[in-house]
Amino acid sequence: MSGDVRPGRLKVYLGAAPGVGKTYRMLDEGRRRAARGADVVVGFAECHGRPRTEAMLDGLETVPRVRCDYRGGRFEEMDLDAVLARRPQVAIVDEFAHSNVPGGGRNAKRWQDVEVLLAAGIDVITALNVQHLASLNDVVEKITGVPQHETVPDDVVRRATQIELVDMPPEGLRRRMAHGNIHAPEKVDAALANYFRPGNLTALRQLALLWTADRVDEALTSYRAEHSIGGVWETRERVVVALTGGPEGDTLIRRAARIAARSAGGDLLAVHVARSDGLAAGVSHASLTRQRRLVEDLGGSYHSVVGDDIATALVDFARAENATQLVLGTSRRSRLERFLTGPGTGETVTELSGDIDVHRVTHERAGRGTLLPSRRRTLSTGRLVAGPVAGLVLPVLLTLVLDRLRGPLDLTSEALLFLLAVVGVACIGGVASALIASVTASLLLNYWFIPPIGAFTLDDPNALIALGVFAVVAATVAAVVDRSLRLSRRSARATAEAETMSSLAGSIVRGGATIPALLERTRETFGMDSAELVEEPPDGDGATAVPAGPDAYLVLRGRTLSSSERRVLAAFAAHVGAAVERARLAEAAAEVEPVKAADRMRTALLRAVGHDLRTPLAAGWAAVTSLRSRDVEFSPEDRDELLATADESMARLSRLVENLLDLSRLEAGVLALDLRATALEEVLPAALMDVPEVDVRDVEEIPPALADPPLLERVIANLAANAARHTPSGTRVLVTASALAGRVELRVVDRGPGLPPTGRERLFEPFQRLGDTDNTTGLGLGLALARGLTEAMNGTLTPEDTPGGGLTMVVSLPLAPQPEIVHPRGAQSVGGA
Repeated sequence: MSGDVRPGRLKVYLGAAPGVGKTYRMLDEGRRRAARGADVVVGFAECHGRPRTEAMLDGLETVPRVRCDYRGGRFEEMDLDAVLARRPQVAIVDEFAHSNVPGGGRNAKRWQDVEVLLAAGIDVITALNVQHLASLNDVVEKITGVPQHETVPDDVVRRATQIELVDMPPEGLRRRMAHGNIHAPEKVDAALANYFRPGNLTALRQLALLWTADRVDEALTSYRAEHSIGGVWETRERVVVALTGGPEGDTLIRRAARIAARSAGGDLLAVHVARSDGLAAGVSHASLTRQRRLVEDLGGSYHSVVGDDIATALVDFARAENATQLVLGTSRRSRLERFLTGPGTGETVTELSGDIDVHRVTHERAGRGTLLPSRRRTLSTGRLVAGPVAGLVLPVLLTLVLDRLRGPLDLTSEALLFLLAVVGVACIGGVASALIASVTASLLLNYWFIPPIGAFTLDDPNALIALGVFAVVAATVAAVVDRSLRLSRRSARATAEAETMSSLAGSIVRGGATIPALLERTRETFGMDSAELVEEPPDGDGATAVPAGPDAYLVLRGRTLSSSERRVLAAFAAHVGAAVERARLAEAAAEVEPVKAADRMRTALLRAVGHDLRTPLAAGWAAVTSLRSRDVEFSPEDRDELLATADESMARLSRLVENLLDLSRLEAGVLALDLRATALEEVLPAALMDVPEVDVRDVEEIPPALADPPLLERVIANLAANAARHTPSGTRVLVTASALAGRVELRVVDRGPGLPPTGRERLFEPFQRLGDTDNTTGLGLGLALARGLTEAMNGTLTPEDTPGGGLTMVVSLPLAPQPEIVHPRGAQSVGGA
C-alpha cells in the first residue's frame, strides 16, 4: 500500500449506558451516508435481537463474519481481511471494546482492527459505552458493582475525529428496559433491580457528560492554539486564584472554589508567581504547601510560574488556561504605602484583564501592611529616571530653603543637610545618581554658603578639606546603598529560584514525577510553548536546550530565557534526567521482580512440601509395608483398612501434586483451557462429593457459563472445602447462584468467624492458612489456586461478608454465547448492497 494514503477518519458513538441506542444511531448514520452516495459497508453490527435495530440493516451491504472454533465453542468475528479487500469509503464496526476470540483475527482487540482500517484510508463509524473507557473502568465498577473486562485506552478514543454522546434520562432508559426493548423479558426484573437502578444510571450519565466535555475542551484548546486566539471564550467556568503564600490564601481559595462550584464542571486553578526581582522573597513555603493541599482537596490544581512582572504573569497564565474569572486578595499595604509606591498588583491586573472577570476579595490582613519585603527591591525604570532628576533638583530646592535660613544655621549644619540629601538620592537612584547629587551639592555649597559667597573660590584650606570629605562620604554612602540593593536582589532571586525548585520537589514527592508531568510542569513554569526530551540538541531553530543526563537534552521553545531562568532550568533538567534514570531502573527492577517472586515461591514450597507431602507418603508407605510383611497375619478387616489407608494417602498425594502442578502452570502462564458452555448442574455434584453438609440452592435456572468444566469443578471443590473447614459443626455450607449483566455469579457461603477487610487479599497468597490453627490440613494452596483458575477463565473471585457472620466467596464468570440465530438477512453476500 502506498505511503501517501490519507488516514481514515474515526467517529465514535459514546453511550452513557447499555441500551441508549448507540448502535441504532450508528446504523442510521450509515444509511444516511449511503443515501448521499457514499460507499458504506457494515463490517460488524451487534443488534442483540432488537427488531428496530435489526431493521436499520436493511439496504446496507454487510461483510460476512468469519467463524472460528475455540475451546469447543463457535464464535463469529469481523472479517478484517474481507473489509480491507472490499475497501469501502466507510465501514461500520460495532463493539469497539470487544476482545477477539484467540485465532479469530490478526489482532487481540477490535479497536486494533479499527486502527488497521483507518491506516488503510477507510473511514470508520463505531460505538462503545462509557464503562469501557480505561480511565473510568474502575469507577464504573464501584458504582454498579459489575466489573468490565473489555476496555479501550482513552487516548485511542480521544484521537477520533468526532465523538457523539448518546444519552437518555434514567427514567426513560428504565421504561425502555421495562418494555423489553433492551433485554429479554426474563432478565428485566434483575437488571432493573441491579445495574439499571436510577442512581447507577444517573452516575453513568454524569461520567459520560464530563468525559465528553473534557474531550470537547481539548479540541477547543487545540483550535485556539492553531489559530492563535488569545481572547477568552467563556465556554466553561475556569476560576484562577492567585496565591502569594500569605495568610489570606485560605480565604481566597475557598472563595474561588465556591465561585467555581456555581457552574457544573467548573475548574479551580491556583497559581503562584515566583519572581527573580524580590516579590517572592519572604514567602512562607509552609503556607504554600498547606494551601496547595487545600486546593487539591477541593478538586483544583496548583500551578507555579516564573515571571518578571506579577500582574502580567497572572493575566498571561489566565489567558493561556482560557480562564473566565481571576480571584485576588485586596492589598495588604496601607493607604500611605499605596499613595507613596503607586498602584499595586490588583489594580494592574484589573487594567490588563480585559474580558476576564477580576474578583478583589477582602481579608483580615487587608490594609495592615505587607508581610513581604518591599515591592521596590531593585532599581525599576522609574527609579532609574527619578534618581538623576532628584540628584539635580533636590540640592537646588535645599539651597533655596537654606538661603532663607542663612542666619540661624552655620556652614557645618548646611553641609550636613546637603549630605543627607545626597544619601537620600543614593537610596533612590544608586551610585550614578548619588555622584550627580554630590557634584551638584558641592558646587551649590561652594557658591552660596562658603565665603566668598557668589563665587567658585576656596580661600580657606579647611573648607576645601570639608568639601573633599563631603564628596567622599557621599560617594561611599551611595556605594554602600547600591551594594546593599544588589545583595538584596541576589538574595531575592535566590529565594525565588529556591521557591520554584521547592514547588517542583513537592510535586515529585506527591507522585507527579512522571516524565510527561515534569515536562509539562517545566513548560508551564517558564511560560514556554513546548518542552520535550530529545537525544540530540536542535541546531539553529531558536530553542533553548540544556543537558538532562547522558544522551538526553531538555528542549524548550518559546521566548528567550534570562540567565537566572536558565539556572533554574538547569535544575529542572537535572530532575527530568533523574526521572529518566528512575524509569530505567524501574524497568530493570520490574524484570528482576518475577525472578524474586519465583525464588520466594520456591522457598515457601520447599518449606511446605517437607511436611505436607511426607505425611500421606509415610502413611501410605507404612500401610503397603505392613501388607507385604510375612510375619503378621492380617484379618480381612485389617487388610481392608490398610488398603483404604494406602488408597486415601495416594489420593491425597495426587491432589497435592495436581495443585502444585496447576499452580506452577498458572505462574508460568501455560495452563491449557477448554472454555465452553458449562452448566452448574454439570460440575456441582462432582465438586461437592467430598464435602459433607452442603446446601445447594437456585442453580437450576441459571444459564450456562463460559468455563472449563474440570477447572471450574476444582475451583468449587477448593472453595467448598475451605468453607467446610471454617463452618461450625452442625451448620451447612450454602452454595447458590445468580445471573446478572452478562455474568454468572456462584456464591459459596460459610458461617465461620470471617475475616477483617485488611486481611482478605492475603487469603489468596500461596501457603497461607489465615485463621487455621491446624497446620496439618494442607499446603494452603486451595484459595490461591481457586483464584488463579478463575482468572484464567476470564472470571473473578472475591470475598464478601456473610450477613450474620462468616465469609462468602463469589465466583463471577461470563455467560456462554447464546445459540446462533440465523436471520434471512444473515445470508447476504458482500456484493448484495
